Amino acid sequence: MDLGSRRVVLAVVAIVLVVVAGAVYVMAVAREGSRVAPAAASAGRGDLLYVELADGRSRVEQLSLADPGARSATGRTCQRFYRAGGTEVCLRLAGPGPTYEVEVSRGGAVVKTVPLPGIPSRAKVSASGQVVSWTSFVTGDSYAVPGGFSTRTGFLDLRSGEVVESLEGFAADVEGSPHSAQDTNYWGLTVGTDDRTFYATLASGGFTWLVRGDLRTRAVTSLRRDAECPSLSPDGARIAYKKRIGRLGPWDLAVLDLATGAETRLPGTAGVDDQATWLDDDTLAFAAVPRDARHPAVHLVPADATTPATLVVPDATSPSPT
Repeated sequence: MDLGSRRVVLAVVAIVLVVVAGAVYVMAVAREGSRVAPAAASAGRGDLLYVELADGRSRVEQLSLADPGARSATGRTCQRFYRAGGTEVCLRLAGPGPTYEVEVSRGGAVVKTVPLPGIPSRAKVSASGQVVSWTSFVTGDSYAVPGGFSTRTGFLDLRSGEVVESLEGFAADVEGSPHSAQDTNYWGLTVGTDDRTFYATLASGGFTWLVRGDLRTRAVTSLRRDAECPSLSPDGARIAYKKRIGRLGPWDLAVLDLATGAETRLPGTAGVDDQATWLDDDTLAFAAVPRDARHPAVHLVPADATTPATLVVPDATSPSPT
């Protein structure tokens, strides 16, 4: 074998080794995420779960808000995570590619896995723990340009075992007219205490709407424009969502009173790109990238806008109540 041929062979071998090493790493992370640890005992009211980002392994951790320095690992590895009503949802690596999946567990045991068509983006569980929802990016990786990405939002009803992989087949009424545009996208599903009524974002034609829907009738109706990634409060009376500052500015958080229609913008939340989490009826947690930081950080803000948001966990995302 001449020198040129030998170099070609060595280059091919090196490429194969790199690919194999990458596949081994992805599978190792996927296996680690599949080991479901029993739900950790709550360390007290106000505790918070989140996905840690500093080491690049996306480990789910827990802390007490009374002592944010006291953190503990849960044994989970997820890109997005949420817990409610005894149910946990973990959007995680499933294998090479990379590929991703929704893993749903109760009592420390996996009860359902659902393949994801794209990159994990949002995850929620209804208060009862019976309805699990998720959003993934199918193309692109940002909400920053309306119409410049595609999403899939689905849900699992644990009572029946039914999986709906996309809301795009739901009948939609937007501003009083039937809506069936092919560029329709949904994201940020949040379900009420009846495990039937839900709110989500519908996007089409460069605009976004907050919509209210029914999981049984599979229909949605628009409520207002320019409201994204909604999150319903525990008492069902208010919705938090991100809203742009100006036409093309960053987002901040706003809270809508469903009874009165009054909207309150929350101070100190500029730059949020997250589906906020209600820790109780008075407090919201969300992820946003601080100035000059590489990763998002988890912040808290009062829902009544009395004080600005405060950073509680650097290099973290996907906040969840315990």
